[in-house]
Amino acid sequence: MIPNIINFDSLPSTNLEAARLARAGANEGVCVVAAEQTAGRGRLQRVWLSPPGAGLYFSIVLRPTLAQGDWPLLTLMAAVAVHDALLAACLVETDIKWPNDLLVAEKKLCGILAETVETQLGRAVVLGIGINLTKDSLPAELQATATSVESVTGVRPELAEVLGALVSELVTQYESLQRVGGTRKIIREWCLRSSYCEGRLIRVTEGGETLAGTTRGLEPDGALRVETVGGKIKVLRAGDVTSVRPD
Repeated sequence: MIPNIINFDSLPSTNLEAARLARAGANEGVCVVAAEQTAGRGRLQRVWLSPPGAGLYFSIVLRPTLAQGDWPLLTLMAAVAVHDALLAACLVETDIKWPNDLLVAEKKLCGILAETVETQLGRAVVLGIGINLTKDSLPAELQATATSVESVTGVRPELAEVLGALVSELVTQYESLQRVGGTRKIIREWCLRSSYCEGRLIRVTEGGETLAGTTRGLEPDGALRVETVGGKIKVLRAGDVTSVRPD
């Protein structure tokens, strides 16, 4: 994959622009970066606040050769790439909350949103990544649950440096994922970087229902295994995960 970065001063959403480009025939590796988003989106139709110059708002067009049943692993791959990029560029050690949030001290620093797009060249994936870089990225009402690189380190990061590290790590991890044995490898790499992989008490909310239990690793497609109080293993492929403190 050869990255091709396109910069914008402002967009409603980098994912929407990347999807438009994919439908128009964009090659794999086209990256959309905006200084601000006026209608940024996260998982579960949540708003992703994207004030000017305060974060990295990024989307990339992918055309995977993976079996489509393995496409959920693209989100895990992206989380590993972001983890390693932030460590390299900012010396920030993050935790990964299943499936796609990166945290520091249980506060959200980065979110990832993968969406499939039907194009004339076949089905593509648009992978969106939002990273809170500066203190300006967080309104007062979110400071209890979210954080930024600047808040963690006390240093205002250089966007270009973070972007360069992110693109480099995405290329490395994406190409690794598509090699023989790559799906098993990305699950191992994700678990090495996530305290949520094994033995974590969590609560999962999906469709109005709530499940509590202890994490017991990942399925081959990246689904989360949760052991309930009764000892049964539930396999989760969607849901909103919350860490639970032990009594």
